[in-house]
Amino acid sequence: EVQLVESGGGLVQPGGSLTLSCAASGFTFGSYAMSWDRQAPGKWLEWVSSINTNGMPTYARSVEGRFTISRDNAKNTLYLHMNSLKPEDTAVYYCRNTLKRGQGTLVTVSS
Repeated sequence: EVQLVESGGGLVQPGGSLTLSCAASGFTFGSYAMSWDRQAPGKWLEWVSSINTNGMPTYARSVEGRFTISRDNAKNTLYLHMNSLKPEDTAVYYCRNTLKRGQGTLVTVSS
């Protein structure tokens, strides 16, 4: 069974940092591009970042320069390192690939 389990969300002050993790199982992790999406309260699902099988990242303009996506194929884990967080980054963050989307982890940026 394909599983994607996010962790690492929480409450952080504006300007702070947080790292999200996504533990993958049930498929050959290194063979799939992976992505992070987010959904803020009352808003549509928004693409945040993707990383292909060669480790090449892409970012939404809203997070470029602040967020870094990475993957550890040996650990079957996807990461999202988030710096200089803003209140508008508050959302449920999901990892996904073409097979499945995880359940999400809540990030709240507030003083």
